[in-house]
Amino acid sequence: MAVAHEAKSGWRYPYACCSDRDCREVSNAAVTEGPEGYVIRITGEVLPYTDKRVRNSPDGVFHWCSVAGKMDGRTICLFVPPRSF
Repeated sequence: MAVAHEAKSGWRYPYACCSDRDCREVSNAAVTEGPEGYVIRITGEVLPYTDKRVRNSPDGVFHWCSVAGKMDGRTICLFVPPRSF
């Protein structure tokens, strides 16, 4: 079982992104790519592709870190899998 600072696959979330409860794995359906950037579907927040909060996902799946881990919280970090093109 992974601890709070770890993803399910075992890698550790960077301290800058996670305060013990902020990050979690999310489905591919939770994040879409639009012309402006990554869209967090539950909040409608758009993170430009060049945003410093967008980071490479070490395990190839999306991970979303939001303030206090709330589903309606502002994004702290978004880990994205490699793009297919």
